[in-house]
Amino acid sequence: MLLEWLGLGGWPMLLLLGLSLVAATLSIVKIWEFWEWRISRQAFVAPVLQACGRHQPDQALGLLAGERGPLAAVLTVAVAARADPAIADMHARERAEAAAQHWLERMRSFMRALDVIAQLAPLLGLFGTVLGMIDAFQAMQAAGGTVEASGLAGGIWKALLTTAAGLAVAMPVITVLQAFERVIDAQRVAMESALTALFTQPAGAARRAA
Repeated sequence: MLLEWLGLGGWPMLLLLGLSLVAATLSIVKIWEFWEWRISRQAFVAPVLQACGRHQPDQALGLLAGERGPLAAVLTVAVAARADPAIADMHARERAEAAAQHWLERMRSFMRALDVIAQLAPLLGLFGTVLGMIDAFQAMQAAGGTVEASGLAGGIWKALLTTAAGLAVAMPVITVLQAFERVIDAQRVAMESALTALFTQPAGAARRAA
């Protein structure tokens, strides 16, 4: 059935199949990346902040050393910078915010490509339908007054296949994009909360432990 539809839809259907494979591959890579980073793990934040509150940045860095992912990386930069007596609190926070921005951008890798696929697939499907309708009406014109309704209907539904295929590609990609955006937003909020909690501790606490 799939091969038959691909044949009926022509080259737009083949392009849509290619886009669906690319989108599936990018989505799997992104899910694997988030899983590798243990993106939902935040249990280490409270012990790290408590260690910093006790003026023990070395202990906090030790706790972070066993963690991976954006939140742990940003906190590592923040704790290390704040523990350095040569770095003012303002500059330490700037370093932490720059690290957070870097990781948020890294988390958005492949998102632009998925967004392009989500927007392009319906347009490509519609383009294929327009081409199919042109072919159907050209056949109708060539046949003159002997066109049967069943034949015209057959040409039209074949043309509409590409629109259906374009929507079928776009809708899952949009759903996946929204899910990824929620994950990234949650991580951004976690970074902001952790950095705010760290930098609103008594000024110079981390430095006195150095």
